[in-house]
Amino acid sequence: MANSGKIAVKEINPGDRNSGDLYKKREHIYQRHISGFFQTLRIATIWVTLGAYFILPWFTWDGRQGILFDLPERKFYILWFTFWPQDFLYLSWLLIIAAFALFFFTVLAGRVWCGYTCPQTVWTTFFMWIEFITEGDRSQRIKLDAQPWSATKGLKKFSKHFLWLALSFWTAFTFVGYFAPVRELWSDIYHFNASAWAWFWLFFFTIATYTNAGWLREQVCLYMCPYARFQSVMFDRDTLVVTYDKNRGEPRGSRKKDADFQAEGLGSCINCQMCVQVCPTGIDIRNGLQYECIGCAACIDACDHIMDQMNYPRGLIRYSTESVIEGKPYNILRPRLIGYGVMLTVMCVLFLYVLLSRVPLQVDIIRDRSALYRETFDGNIENTYTLKIMNKTQEHQEYTVTASGLDGAIPHIPESIRALPGELVNLPVTLEIAPDKLKQRNTTVYFTIVAKSDPAQEVTEESRFLGPN
Repeated sequence: MANSGKIAVKEINPGDRNSGDLYKKREHIYQRHISGFFQTLRIATIWVTLGAYFILPWFTWDGRQGILFDLPERKFYILWFTFWPQDFLYLSWLLIIAAFALFFFTVLAGRVWCGYTCPQTVWTTFFMWIEFITEGDRSQRIKLDAQPWSATKGLKKFSKHFLWLALSFWTAFTFVGYFAPVRELWSDIYHFNASAWAWFWLFFFTIATYTNAGWLREQVCLYMCPYARFQSVMFDRDTLVVTYDKNRGEPRGSRKKDADFQAEGLGSCINCQMCVQVCPTGIDIRNGLQYECIGCAACIDACDHIMDQMNYPRGLIRYSTESVIEGKPYNILRPRLIGYGVMLTVMCVLFLYVLLSRVPLQVDIIRDRSALYRETFDGNIENTYTLKIMNKTQEHQEYTVTASGLDGAIPHIPESIRALPGELVNLPVTLEIAPDKLKQRNTTVYFTIVAKSDPAQEVTEESRFLGPN
């Protein structure tokens, strides 16, 4: 009873997957091209994601590359933000937000990430589109592969693989362009002046893209992606998934278009196999929810197209929930979904607040550890500090430093400190005070650093002033 709210995910596929040899030869999937509402939505999503990926490195911001992760200089530029290794906390926070977003949308709508925005899905779909325009639709590709080699077959195969490699190389070049100035990288490649490491990563990511999107395809989703394995833990009976309505579709069977199928004891499913032929992972959704399903909704568009031709209502295969299919009400307000949603919202709001209120100035204070305090020639008590001031902006900055918290203290601080963009300045500072003015042995002192050009760049750090007993 404890697991009654969970969906049993079945490992079922057409043919003899369940009874076959674990190490049997892979069966090539010839996906059929299909159009429809959800495929139009997927194509739009693919163009947006691919467009953003390929265009963003060329975007210029304030005279430099808008998005650049400069590893040698340890600077990470994202539009007007400049991050340093010390800002690793922001990346950790962002990854946690991404994890909660994945949990939330999985509980709400299943594998919507896999079907629409996963890089493996995006690039594989684009590669399959290239295959479609060079070799034809499903039946044409099956015939082409069965034919003996000829000039026509060789030209089609060469065209496909050439375009695959060209797209793979451009993908690799763009990826490397996020870590090296993309315009300089292009010039170096054009003149064959790129470094050995640049050529290595270009070659590596070209082969990786070509292999994953062109050859492995669904194998990545079935055997390499961990998300396919633990998704069922987050599913419940109110999770929106691609579902076949067995109550309406069974029993299956072929029939004439105008036949009274109900009188013949048949359901709405005409057993045309279209839902199988358009599936990128080769499953039969009519066998129930399976971990191989990536939620791309190709089977929904294919089935709706057949239903339109047969003059049957749409929705035999649709986005639905186990509860709705069983005739139970849909419950969207579930504790787990609400919990994920609240956590995701709170973390996003806090992350944006911290990010937008971030001060591009870092200050660390180190007390002199060789002595707790010193006595000067005139009898005063002196403490020495080293202020490490890091300019995290991309402009020259001039800072003023003030000390507070110790009444009567005499600070020995320069009037101003200059720092180049990204420079770490070590500033020695001393505070001294007459013994009769020192009220306690251990006193908290504060150092405030302010940029002259922008008073909003202000950081206050505390330290301790120690004296005799």
